[in-house]
Amino acid sequence: MALELRQYQSDTLEALRNGFAMGNRSQILYAPTGAGKTEMAIALLEAVKKKGNKAAMLLDRIVLCEQTSQRLNGYDIDHGVMQSGHWRYRPYENIQVCSAQTLEKRGDFPGLDLLIVDEAHQTRQQTMEFIKNNPHIRVIGLTATPFTKGLGKTYSNVVSTVTTKQLVDKKFLVPLRVFISTEIDMEGAKKVAGEWSQRETTKRGMKITGDIVAEWIKKTHEIYGKPRKTIIFCSGVEHGTDLSRKFAEHGYNFVSISYKDDDQFKADAIEDFSKPDTEIHGLIATDILTKGFDVPDVVIGVSARPFSKSLSSHIQQMGRVMRSYEGKEFALWLDHSGNYLRFRGDWDEVYENGVQELDDGKDKDKTATTEREKKESKCPICQHLWPSGSDTCTHCGHVREKKNKVEVEAGVLQELTGAMTREDKQAWWSQLQWYVRNQGWSSGRAAHTYRDKFGVWPRGLHDTPTPPSHDVVKFVDNKIKAYIRKIKRSR
Repeated sequence: MALELRQYQSDTLEALRNGFAMGNRSQILYAPTGAGKTEMAIALLEAVKKKGNKAAMLLDRIVLCEQTSQRLNGYDIDHGVMQSGHWRYRPYENIQVCSAQTLEKRGDFPGLDLLIVDEAHQTRQQTMEFIKNNPHIRVIGLTATPFTKGLGKTYSNVVSTVTTKQLVDKKFLVPLRVFISTEIDMEGAKKVAGEWSQRETTKRGMKITGDIVAEWIKKTHEIYGKPRKTIIFCSGVEHGTDLSRKFAEHGYNFVSISYKDDDQFKADAIEDFSKPDTEIHGLIATDILTKGFDVPDVVIGVSARPFSKSLSSHIQQMGRVMRSYEGKEFALWLDHSGNYLRFRGDWDEVYENGVQELDDGKDKDKTATTEREKKESKCPICQHLWPSGSDTCTHCGHVREKKNKVEVEAGVLQELTGAMTREDKQAWWSQLQWYVRNQGWSSGRAAHTYRDKFGVWPRGLHDTPTPPSHDVVKFVDNKIKAYIRKIKRSR
């Protein structure tokens, strides 16, 4: 089978070549899950080989090495696999598929011209050291979520030529239909390294197992008329086991897999689930399904593992159900974790505009969603996520009472807006820069004001100031008035 690239894939490779020509030795190739990053990587590997040079693709799991080798084999591309005991060990080949563990043990790779790092957002320390200590090797990191703290210290450029929205519009991906379901209560939960502890999420997740099962049964019959292939991201091993048991009590076959199971059992379960005629209704796991899992006919995703800061994990999970498949018009997303609302602002930004720069601002604790915000975000009849800028539910047709675009709460003026384009956001940022230039504002104050408006930090916007419009002046004045009232109340 010949490798044929889509236009945006060819554009991405050309942008990477331009990046190298401009002096960027290490670059991130950002593309959404399902955009074909592996195909782009294979095209790069083959191009290096045709020049008589050596290239390698680095993967952090043995199963991913095998999958990549099979893809290369499918395109009839000669290669070797550098992995302990692998039958395809051929060190003389110009293309190598290499496990991260093997590279770390070797410590060097003589004659290598290009290194492609899969899942580059997962910054393994020894891999980062290898890149740093070998400045003669060009590096491309592949990721759908380049938000890791410090990623910009290793990679000097990010190439982003296609957005999730564009792939949905072109039907290379399918859109999500989101329902905000009974949520796991994480108030006061203990955190470890900034994330809620596995023990806490498991214990609290098990309290709503019945709701998760009931909601899935209701929605799969209401929308599809029968059970449809599903993946569930659970809160922990015990939670997964509990869910599997509860589904079985209702006559549904859900298989829970975890790190405690042997590799063969997990591989067999995923292989069986991948068959069009499988008798498995769903797979349940915590992390196993977030990478290297490619079953495009999955139509339902259930989010039951809360994250306090990991936008990356949230996006990776949603991407597992957005792959296109014949007859698949959309994917259903049942949110029991609170993640969708927690990360909604950041997700909307990435969905519409992709990623324009590398920094560590995304992966931080998200402000807890208030009960009012949760209530207003979903239809009171069917719990479907309200579409931006509409008062009619797209699922059940319920029409809510129309509200003015400006709403007053406790003397604070708040604007209720629909989806904002990147041009709208740039216009606001430029007008806030006028305050920096003419009113003595710090850049930090401008950034916080922007975040108060849009719910996310300014990303990839230029700092050219423009005079503020009436709406911006009004927004700033109301912020100042609210601050003064707060000071007076505290006295």
